[in-house]
Amino acid sequence: MPGFGYDSFNPLRSFMSGLRKSSGRLKSLRHPNPSGAPKTAFAEDLKSFKKNIFDPQQKFLLRMNRFFFLSCIFAVAVDPLFFFLPIIDNSNCIGIDKKLAVTSTVVRTIIDSVYLIRVFLQFRTAYVAPSSRVFGSGELVIDPTLIAMRYIKSYFLMDFFALLPLPQIVVWRYLHSSDGPDVLATKDALVWVVLCQYIPRLLRIFPVTKDLKRTAGVFIETAWAGAGYYLLWFMLAGHNVGTLWYFLSIERKDSCWLVNCHATDGCEPSYLYCSENHASSDKYKNWSTSTPIFNQCNGTNDSFNFGIYQQALVSGILGPGNFVSKSCYCFWWGLQNLSTLGQGFVTSTYPWEVLFSIAICILGLILFALLIGNMQVE
Repeated sequence: MPGFGYDSFNPLRSFMSGLRKSSGRLKSLRHPNPSGAPKTAFAEDLKSFKKNIFDPQQKFLLRMNRFFFLSCIFAVAVDPLFFFLPIIDNSNCIGIDKKLAVTSTVVRTIIDSVYLIRVFLQFRTAYVAPSSRVFGSGELVIDPTLIAMRYIKSYFLMDFFALLPLPQIVVWRYLHSSDGPDVLATKDALVWVVLCQYIPRLLRIFPVTKDLKRTAGVFIETAWAGAGYYLLWFMLAGHNVGTLWYFLSIERKDSCWLVNCHATDGCEPSYLYCSENHASSDKYKNWSTSTPIFNQCNGTNDSFNFGIYQQALVSGILGPGNFVSKSCYCFWWGLQNLSTLGQGFVTSTYPWEVLFSIAICILGLILFALLIGNMQVE
């Protein structure tokens, strides 16, 4: 019946809207801001204030949040590249790929600089006052101090820790002091720094997607788009697993060398890490030409069980060479074992290797369930 349509209530809606605005202005009069500027405003009145505060429903923020989402995806894809920095040099020692080190640090710095723009926008984006949400759109808090305090109490610490240039500091410290012991310190520091920072750099994607949902109303519109989204995460997981497998392969070869390095044979632990001092050391030259340690740890000798890392040693990807071939091979290894849930693994009894294999199995099962679950078209 036309008399009971939605349009018949327009006067009532206008009256309620005016009542909300009046109550908001009276509230501002009862609690005046010492600076003379109001602390709250409605979205339609925001443009009249001479302050650089953004409406959370602005199209500009929608475009920027989409851009920030892509930058977060690139960030979690670039960080594992630091695991490719350790290499087995042609002189049979563990070194650092300096060209890749410079490239990865520069790319990571650029991506983090882009995300700094989002941090700035978080300090200048209004939010809906919790006390006015019952009225529909509600009032927007436009006071910069309140906006800053809200951001600091929510996601600021996570963003701050995610943006710390810790891998850059570790790499640049090595580049300015490339001695043998520093290779070991750089290798050990990189894995812990990257892994610890990877958690907040991964989690910060969720506030960005939350802002996208709030601005656009929906993040993924169709079931196939959802399937593509989870397929992207599946591929990122394959990339991350492959790079970590590469790094752990270097670790296992290092462990094999240390097990077979005996002082009675003239071996010193510093010989296992590349240094410019090796070229001028006659003692090192005599040891490197007579030691059987390199044949014992080449992946084809049964004296040391490399388990799932044997394939990396035999394939030759641990040495210096084409980065594209190395990254593609590790990406294929990660995707293959995630999709098969690690069924082809023949592990050793080394505990960390077994735990790594279990983690691959569980991660592959979770991602596969998410991917299949979102491919069902309504």
